[in-house]
Amino acid sequence: MKKTLYLKFILGYLIFGLFGFLVVATFVSSMTLEHLRRDKADSLYREATLIANTYAADLYNSETSLEAVKEQLDALSVYLSAQIWIINPSGRIVMTTEMPLDVTHETVVEGFDPTVTAGSVYTTGNFFNWFSEEMLSVFSPITTNFKVRGYVVIHTPMSQIRASSESLLNISYITLVIFFLLSLIILIFFTEMVYMPLRKITAATEQYAAGNMHYEFQVDSEDEMGYLAASLSVMASEIARSEDNQKKFIANVSHDFRSPLTSIKGYLEAMQDGTIPPELHGKYLGIVHNETERLIKLTNSLLTLNNLNMKGVVLEKTSFDINEVIRSTAAAFEGTCRPRRIRIELELTGETLPVIADKGKIEQVLYNLLDNAIKFSYNDSAIRIETSEKHGKVFISVKDSGIGIPKESQKLIFDRFYKTDLSRGKDKKGTGLGLSITREIIRAHNENINVISTEGAGSEFIFSLPIDETQAE
Repeated sequence: MKKTLYLKFILGYLIFGLFGFLVVATFVSSMTLEHLRRDKADSLYREATLIANTYAADLYNSETSLEAVKEQLDALSVYLSAQIWIINPSGRIVMTTEMPLDVTHETVVEGFDPTVTAGSVYTTGNFFNWFSEEMLSVFSPITTNFKVRGYVVIHTPMSQIRASSESLLNISYITLVIFFLLSLIILIFFTEMVYMPLRKITAATEQYAAGNMHYEFQVDSEDEMGYLAASLSVMASEIARSEDNQKKFIANVSHDFRSPLTSIKGYLEAMQDGTIPPELHGKYLGIVHNETERLIKLTNSLLTLNNLNMKGVVLEKTSFDINEVIRSTAAAFEGTCRPRRIRIELELTGETLPVIADKGKIEQVLYNLLDNAIKFSYNDSAIRIETSEKHGKVFISVKDSGIGIPKESQKLIFDRFYKTDLSRGKDKKGTGLGLSITREIIRAHNENINVISTEGAGSEFIFSLPIDETQAE
């Protein structure tokens, strides 16, 4: 398409012009000539009829002389640029404007037949071999006392009619040329509005097909072509982002699996070759056990996230008290919070607040959010969990006053394995999958989760759940 579409359009444009000239040269030419011939014949027929009913009729009724008629017809012949004859049915020429009167010599048209017009008023040809060129001949009968006494025949050269036809055709040719040149506007419009953007889109698709998803292009248009270019660019950006995420995912998985496996391998080899004495085996076996637990946790998180991303995941939705789930989850972290003197403050709406959701998965969401809040909070600080009801929704907020999240990282924290630079020193055992799992669980409920954070002041995560109207007071 890139190499031939424009050439095809140019070829079609040239063929259009060629056929336009052929049509004018053939059909239009013949139609124009025929129109002029009929028009001339009708005009001459009216004149011939007028002559037949006046001068010629008077002549045959002996009401005027041949000389007087000849004088009148000579003047009319000059005006019409045609020859005017008066001829008998036998073919004898009574009078012609092309020759002086000569009553002593009889001139006869051999083979004269007034029916040669075949139901028409005119005929074309050399008029029974009388003329050396093609003539248009018009007949009008001269009748007296209901009897045809002769005919008025007017001849005009077909060359004159053809000259008029060619003059009109020249105008048609000039008009066609002007139209053809003006139609270049369509070609220019096609080039600028269709072909050039299409070339950019084609070049972009070739780059994308070659694997260069970071190729950038722009089509400045607000029509369908611009929409197509924008859609293609967005699609490539999403694919590039997906590929980048996949590479990061593989790198992070490899890193997070390699680190504990390297530790396990190193400690076991050290115990096996005697580098670690037997009396310390228990200590290092404990480290190996911890690293094994870390691998199990990472594997389980990956399986959970994969299951959540699969289509057709069935949630076991029930009606339960979200306040009770929050209280039980907060109680589970008392042992973790006590050594760091972190307080968990609850500000819950009502004694009970029924929602419709998957209780087990919402417990996991609260666990992940509270675990993160504790992990990144300062000692001697407070974590606040609040619930509120609005527009048939329950909004759950988990707010800490810890290190916060940099503004540039807030859109990325839900990505798999993503960790901010500030969190890397505090989250040595984290998998970087907790918030990804949290987001997928909330999305599976067709709800949203958002984060509000200020670096150095803390973070607040807010998610929504549908309230159970049947159980609400």
